[in-house]
Amino acid sequence: MQVVWLRSSLALRDLQAFIQHTVVYCKMDPKLKKTKNSSSNSANSPDSTHSSFPFPDEVLERVLSFLHSHKDRSSVSLVCKDWYNAERWTRTKLFIGNCYSVSPEIVARRFPRIKSVTLKGKPRFSDFNLVPQHWGADVHSWLVVFAKVYPFLEELRLKRMTLNDESLKFLATSFPGFKALSLLSCEGFSTDGLKAIATHCKNLTELDIQENGMDDLGGGWLSCFSENCSSLEVLNFASLNSEVSFDALEKLVRRCKSLRILKVNKSITLDQLQQLLVLAPQLIELGTGSFQQELTPLQYEGLGIAFSNCKNLQTLSGFWEDTSLHLPVLYAACPSLTFLNLSYATLRSGELAKIVAHSPNIRRLWVLDTVGDKGLEAVGSSCPFLEELRVFPADPFEQDLHHGVTEAGFLAVSHGCRKLHYVLYFCRQMTNAAVATIVQNCPDFTHFRLCIMNPGERDYLTNEPMDEAFGAVVKTCTNLQRLALSGLLTDLTFEYIGKYAKNLEALSVAFAGSSDGGMQCVLQGCPKLRKLEIRDCPFGNAALLSGIEKYETMRSLWMSACNVTMSACKLLAKEMPRLNVEVMRDEGSDESQADKVYIYRTVAGPRRDAPPFVVTL
Repeated sequence: MQVVWLRSSLALRDLQAFIQHTVVYCKMDPKLKKTKNSSSNSANSPDSTHSSFPFPDEVLERVLSFLHSHKDRSSVSLVCKDWYNAERWTRTKLFIGNCYSVSPEIVARRFPRIKSVTLKGKPRFSDFNLVPQHWGADVHSWLVVFAKVYPFLEELRLKRMTLNDESLKFLATSFPGFKALSLLSCEGFSTDGLKAIATHCKNLTELDIQENGMDDLGGGWLSCFSENCSSLEVLNFASLNSEVSFDALEKLVRRCKSLRILKVNKSITLDQLQQLLVLAPQLIELGTGSFQQELTPLQYEGLGIAFSNCKNLQTLSGFWEDTSLHLPVLYAACPSLTFLNLSYATLRSGELAKIVAHSPNIRRLWVLDTVGDKGLEAVGSSCPFLEELRVFPADPFEQDLHHGVTEAGFLAVSHGCRKLHYVLYFCRQMTNAAVATIVQNCPDFTHFRLCIMNPGERDYLTNEPMDEAFGAVVKTCTNLQRLALSGLLTDLTFEYIGKYAKNLEALSVAFAGSSDGGMQCVLQGCPKLRKLEIRDCPFGNAALLSGIEKYETMRSLWMSACNVTMSACKLLAKEMPRLNVEVMRDEGSDESQADKVYIYRTVAGPRRDAPPFVVTL
């Protein structure tokens, strides 16, 4: 391949095709696959024996600039030293799926020009209170290193991380050009930290605060934005509870002409929402405040007009304390919607039917199970382009419910929404036959998360285990990437998964299985598995140790309330020194048992901030 030809006649589409062919080559060439003791987070460059394409640095860097996927970039960096170095110098965005898989010092040595960082901390089961308090994932050590090597950092996106107000103040004052902060399911800070961000980040374009375990000390932080601040494009404080200064919010929205995403909390009334919409008709995403307020006819008309003037609106959420009396004001904005998040609105079937009847272009829909099967039937009739459905329980702990959804609602959606490929469905009953029909109707599922809320529930019509249901899923949905299991399941389910789920990347299991053989089938049969989450299952030492050859190709394994012992964990740690094997024991439990086990690959060694209740083997 001639460099001159690259410089003079290679069109953009040819560059993109070349990149894609290179990525495929990198992934398929056995010489470039990781050895037993290698890691995708390694700071070492590839072997110099791999031949290099004779590209000048500027051409190679230009080619790699068209690669945006962090997975593709990691693949091409394995070609040779030239490609490794070019990728190193051109990467500006960094994704780290486990903050303990690598250290900030290693990251700093590898990538000198990072402007955007996405960092994930605690295991996902922390969302279910299975990870003890004060477990770790503190972001401060990362910020200290970033301040030294990346003073030009612009974006930080954290998920399940711990940070305090001092960390937020350090962030706000250490990066002069900082623009975007997103905190999802984080903890340890308060609204005083948000004051520091609002006060010092003069070029802020995004402040996204959602579902965090934080201290809400009042809404005064919103008044800390400079009178000259006009750069905000994203503002989300929907999950905060305290009342904010509407005067400060109104002035901020008026100044920020490029604001495209606004999600307010329940303290914002409907008449205040109307005023905000008049100021920002350009919004593409809106999270409303409380939807329960007595409106005069004039106010009602004004709110409807404001919604109808939002011609670009694609996403609607919010609707706390909703009332069906005011839902018709949304209808004018519904035709352009692609995402409708009603997961905080206790709508009934008739109310949902009216909304979706006006929303023919919906691709994503989140609802509570109060909509019932009739509401989902309306979805099946009105939303032919639906791709993602999430049905959450309004009250997951209430046993005697007179509402909810069953297999009938799911079947109705699958009949009418043949493009469906992502589902999270909470229900109290299901049948094998229904699931088999659903996946026949929608064979393109990539994410299938069925949550039968009572553990160990059988097919309520045949009294059989739910093995054939999930067997149908993995047999039919060949592109399945994520699967969550529930109901009474034997090892047969796991045999099906190991045999058919060849593209599966993440598996969540609870209250399922018969013996160690189930987990062994999964670990031996799913070549792309990256995350395995298990709780309250009869899997023991044999199951754990069967994955010795597998764990270094995975991101993590979580096991809790299983039959794993300390001796098996020690043996695993001895055999696989590049893994961190962390054990957390419950208070008062048998010292020989490993109550909670978290295993993950790392190039940083044992973490330095482990609390006393975490034993790293």
